[in-house]
Amino acid sequence: MYRADRYSVRDLFYDIDEGGSRQMDQWILTLLTFVPVLGAVVILLMPGRAVDAIRRVALAATGLCLLLAIWLFQDFDRSVPGMQYEVQLPWIESFNIQYYMGIDGLSVSMVLLTALLGFLCVPASWAINRGVKGYFALFLLLETGMQGVFVSLDFFLFYVFWEVMLLPMYFLIGIWGGPRKEYAAIKFFLYTLAGSVLLLLVMLAFYFNVTDPGTGKHTFNMLVMMDQANHSEWLRAGMIFGYSAPVIIWIAMFIGFAIKVPLFPFHTWLPDAHVEAPTAISVILAGVLLKMGTYGILRFNYPMLPDVTRDFSYFLAVIGVINIIYGALVAMAQTDLKKLVAYSSISHMGFVMLGMSSFTPHGINGAVFQMFNHGTITAMLFLLVGVIYDRAHHRYIVYPNDYEDPDLRGKLGFGGLWSHMPVYGSLTMVAYFAALGLPGLSGFISEALCFLGAFQVHRTMTILGTLGVLLGAAYMLWAFQRLFMGPFNERWKDLPEINGREIFSLAPLAVIVIVLGIYPAPVLDLLAQSLGELVKDLNGPVMSALQR
Repeated sequence: MYRADRYSVRDLFYDIDEGGSRQMDQWILTLLTFVPVLGAVVILLMPGRAVDAIRRVALAATGLCLLLAIWLFQDFDRSVPGMQYEVQLPWIESFNIQYYMGIDGLSVSMVLLTALLGFLCVPASWAINRGVKGYFALFLLLETGMQGVFVSLDFFLFYVFWEVMLLPMYFLIGIWGGPRKEYAAIKFFLYTLAGSVLLLLVMLAFYFNVTDPGTGKHTFNMLVMMDQANHSEWLRAGMIFGYSAPVIIWIAMFIGFAIKVPLFPFHTWLPDAHVEAPTAISVILAGVLLKMGTYGILRFNYPMLPDVTRDFSYFLAVIGVINIIYGALVAMAQTDLKKLVAYSSISHMGFVMLGMSSFTPHGINGAVFQMFNHGTITAMLFLLVGVIYDRAHHRYIVYPNDYEDPDLRGKLGFGGLWSHMPVYGSLTMVAYFAALGLPGLSGFISEALCFLGAFQVHRTMTILGTLGVLLGAAYMLWAFQRLFMGPFNERWKDLPEINGREIFSLAPLAVIVIVLGIYPAPVLDLLAQSLGELVKDLNGPVMSALQR
């Protein structure tokens, strides 16, 4: 799929038309990545009391990123399977480390998702009223780290951005989070750092065992690493502690990314982080950070060690099904609305893993489409939780049995809200039905494609995985019924309807969920060529046998 010499910088960006309109194409990814940093610098130079101005600067920086991402989405050549918009410059020449960026269909879908959610999370953060300057500066730095992960083609550069996003997220949870924010932030940091250490070791193993055929030097170039001809004999068939080196490296790399997804049993940091994080940070956690894990598996494990990946096909399917069923069952037991959405994210990322395990066009395309759709749907869900929490100052579907007020224990937290907040109820209905996979909404298309692909290869696992659809409907409808149906709880008669700022964050997501549910081609066409090449390179004779 990815050959270092297939699309060179010169071929892509110096074939300038008469108007010279493509001269700046090679810098578009740099602008997209570092505009938030410039916004953060401007914010740090502003007085802390200029709260409104700080918010506007953050909105402008993320808005510019979104415009650049939309331009990339429209200009991206969907007929080209390789990398586009590449920029490759020497960085640390003594170690052959390069400033190397580029995107394919997989990357650009995640870049667009990141830019969209980053922009919508700024007005969703208007409720932050302490340390506003620090909050938005860290938020913009976080967006730079996330975008850098998706556009990096040098392993060292990728690792730098991977680590850059860790620190802002730690402080955003640890300073602006809920009552147990320190615990949640430290747990998130330690889990993610453990995965980062494994990725560091993998990066060193590849660097010292991959040679750039053009220079004869060791390299961090990810495209060179994806060509098996450039691997040393040790990387192909060596041993580590008496075990196959490729298998050990694959497992280490997989765990590093699995923590971020998160896959069972590395998932325990996620509910705590979600519950304690501010609303906008929960959106980024579920909408973008979780996707970095599956993105990493597709970008590194699959093309760099395809033989080992094939051997782990059934293992990936089993892990996916465990995530689907376990996440759904635990979600059904939750009384806290935010915890319910957090565990539903674990379940829905299982659909991604099940589709990825198939190595079929339907499954792989469905998995990446599910990554995008889950990002928009779960963003809606967390934003909607934030709306009601800002008003009622609690998120209980049913008050727990150990609640501080004995008169409320075991009683419904809300009830009948639709009659009092019809606009809020309607937006919630769209999000909930999209999450449970209702036909006509985006979640259905991507989940169906995952099942179509997986059923060709792992029939038993796919049949078990469909239980997740039933369980998902159960916990979503259970929550919706208790929140919005039945007699109105007069305790909340003074709750105001959703306001214009909150609708501004939610309405674009609702439109995307509906449009992609009816017409998914804009995203699927974006993915087809890049993921089609990945499927061919990954399977070879396996796909031929399946097609027969």
